[in-house]
Amino acid sequence: MTIGNIWIEAKSSYAFLERNFHLCKRYFGWEIVFLVYTTVNTLTIGLIGKSMGSDENTLYLIIGALLWSFLSTLFHEVAETISWERWEGTLEYTFMAPVHRLTHLLGVCTYAIIYGLLRSILVLIMTVFFFHLNLVGANLIGAFLVMGASCLPFIGMGLGAAVLPLMSPEKGSQATHIIQGIILLVSGVYYSIEYLPGWLRPLSYISPATYTLQGVRGALLNSVPTRALLPEILILVLAGVILIPAGYKIFLAGERYAKRHGKLKRSG
Repeated sequence: MTIGNIWIEAKSSYAFLERNFHLCKRYFGWEIVFLVYTTVNTLTIGLIGKSMGSDENTLYLIIGALLWSFLSTLFHEVAETISWERWEGTLEYTFMAPVHRLTHLLGVCTYAIIYGLLRSILVLIMTVFFFHLNLVGANLIGAFLVMGASCLPFIGMGLGAAVLPLMSPEKGSQATHIIQGIILLVSGVYYSIEYLPGWLRPLSYISPATYTLQGVRGALLNSVPTRALLPEILILVLAGVILIPAGYKIFLAGERYAKRHGKLKRSG
């Protein structure tokens, strides 16, 4: 592929990113609702920790709430891309356009990362002022590195889940929420995975969110140095290397199925 072709694909990918931000502006009222709900949810969970009389418990729960807000947003924005296309009535046009599917999905995933970071930063700022959090001495660089590595596996899982609304317009979107709920249950977002039943605990070891939470909590609560966070970072990167190609192949298989069975219509 020549430099000119790469530049054309990059511009096409950016067009999908820009389109999604324009959709945010169109439905700005809903964005305010989601932001307020996420902020109130985080503050409520933090107050539960405050009621226990321990600043460490408060920060433990707040970190879990903030990270879950970021990771679930990342997963949701990728997994729901088909539902948005169908809602806007552009699904058939997008999938029949002469644009490489990788270019399309790269723009969607880049938007999801930027959108998730921006929303999480806003919630974090309001949470810091509300609880007067003191992060002096915390390993912020290590925490951000772990969060960056966590983007990879969650994008892969989102790509795999995005095929569900494509294959089933009526029930696919609900199925993505089931996957999201299972990840929330087994990953120790609000509690240690040690409290999970023995038969359920193995699922926590294959959830990328588990290692994200362990790494970020270690960096912020215990000031764990970045070098000691390398195992979590490497696990997340390895999971991304496996899940992104797998999710992409699943998505392509779902696209072929949808085209053969006429699933690209708005009505399904």
